[in-house]
Amino acid sequence: MKPLIQLRRFSKHYTMGETVVRALDGVDLSIDEGEFISITGPSGSGKSTLMHLVGCLDRPTEGEYWLDGNLVSGMTDRQLAVVRNQKIGFVFQTFNLIQRTTAVENVAVPLFYGRMTRVREPSLRALERVGLGPRAHHKPSELSGGERQRVAIARAIVNNPKILLADEPTGNLDTRTGEQIMAIFQELNRAGVTVILVTHEMAVAMQAQRIICMRDGLIVEDGEVDAAFRARMLGPAQAEIPRTTLPPMARPAKV
Repeated sequence: MKPLIQLRRFSKHYTMGETVVRALDGVDLSIDEGEFISITGPSGSGKSTLMHLVGCLDRPTEGEYWLDGNLVSGMTDRQLAVVRNQKIGFVFQTFNLIQRTTAVENVAVPLFYGRMTRVREPSLRALERVGLGPRAHHKPSELSGGERQRVAIARAIVNNPKILLADEPTGNLDTRTGEQIMAIFQELNRAGVTVILVTHEMAVAMQAQRIICMRDGLIVEDGEVDAAFRARMLGPAQAEIPRTTLPPMARPAKV
């Protein structure tokens, strides 16, 4: 079976005056459908650049990007927009919601871009999926931080994408709310969505099945998250901590 995502000699370089910044420097990476992967590393390591490229928000300087059997690194802007809308969902640290519209209207935005005429029912289903159906007609200013992030997740999954990309999705949330958001990601992954999460928090990264550590535009470690890995990264006392401390979709109403 071919990987869902395959990067070959993947590079992204920026020219700043006479200096060439190698944000990504020849990365090779394969991701299978249904994986839950975290990407971590210090600031400037290339993790956000990698996510933007995988999300077809930018183009590589060199290399190939194969997504679901298609060479997307050679596509036009219009073709990339179709790929983003049909195959990829995005969740960001700052939520990126439209403040003047309701939760259900925010969720419907990708459907409008896809020129769908019936948007209300799938948008409500997506909100129900993240436990936020009763808040569908509230505006972002009337929601808590955790609720706003769940609206953003519902918007990301309303088109039933194969891939969910999350960039520091718990960064603006308290610990308990962050755990609840991670429980939603776990549930989506169990339902078959490939989840790729960028985070600088090792405790969050450890809740994935596989962790990719980056430094200076390179992948320096890529391995399964197991008890031995947790013991090495977090210490023996936390080695047996499960991937999430909450059951699927736990305690959503108070987020």
